[in-house]
Amino acid sequence: MKALPQPLPSHRNGVAASRLQLPPGPWTTVLEGLCARFPAIGRERWLDRFERGLVRDAEGQALAADAAYRVGAELTYYREVESEAEIPFDEAVLHLDEHLVVVDKPHFLPVTPSGKHVEHTLLARLVRRLGNPDLVPLHRIDRGTAGLVLFSARAESRALYQALFPQRRIGKRYEALAPALPEAAFPLVRRSHLERGEPFFRMREGGGVANSETRVDVISRGDGVWRYGLEPVTGRKHQLRVHMAALGAPILNDPLYPVCCDPVVDDYGRPLKLLARSLWFVDPIDGQERRFESRLEL
Repeated sequence: MKALPQPLPSHRNGVAASRLQLPPGPWTTVLEGLCARFPAIGRERWLDRFERGLVRDAEGQALAADAAYRVGAELTYYREVESEAEIPFDEAVLHLDEHLVVVDKPHFLPVTPSGKHVEHTLLARLVRRLGNPDLVPLHRIDRGTAGLVLFSARAESRALYQALFPQRRIGKRYEALAPALPEAAFPLVRRSHLERGEPFFRMREGGGVANSETRVDVISRGDGVWRYGLEPVTGRKHQLRVHMAALGAPILNDPLYPVCCDPVVDDYGRPLKLLARSLWFVDPIDGQERRFESRLEL
């Protein structure tokens, strides 16, 4: 008896299989549709994936490159990056229980797969290290930022922890090194309307109603460089970096604010001086107060 086709494993090298429902379009083959949808991935690379059986239908059957394009059909495939660069810094697991994993993320390591980073991400590393494909980050910090990241370890309790963030029932404190602001009165609060800037990966302060808020205090005063404590009330993209730059104290080694350098080239000798230092909340399962502190230093 011929064996039935099997779907792709849910994960490979710590990376989850991707699923795509084919949208309406003029293409006659699946290959043409994928090349149009993902123009950054060359035709030859898609052909290689087809030849290795890494593009399959909903029943687990490997598809040929010339398979007919059917609107609504579901595909499964793996994301791959040719010659993906390793990030030469290690994460540290600070806490592990049935429901939560708390990790110290190093600078330069992305939390989840995106763009040119797929296998060398914090999520993929943890899935491989802990053998738990159910891991999901409960929040994210920038690739350039180091410090604490919370992961849900079980799907059954995930929603309880996810709800802490939109309900603002979780406290977060960051530390940053930035130029001195001797004329400012601390603590202070920065509120502004953050919107997409130029290029597309930057944010900027606009003239609309405030949608972001950060509380800023001074931890220590050095010779020209101060250590700041930052507590984001909201969680907008690049919020702390934009707010500090707007105050006249851009975070040291920031490649995007206030002046945009080349964000593609990593300078491991000049990490962004921003650290997710503390997280605290009341555990929604047992009602216990939880507090986690990063062991990293700027």
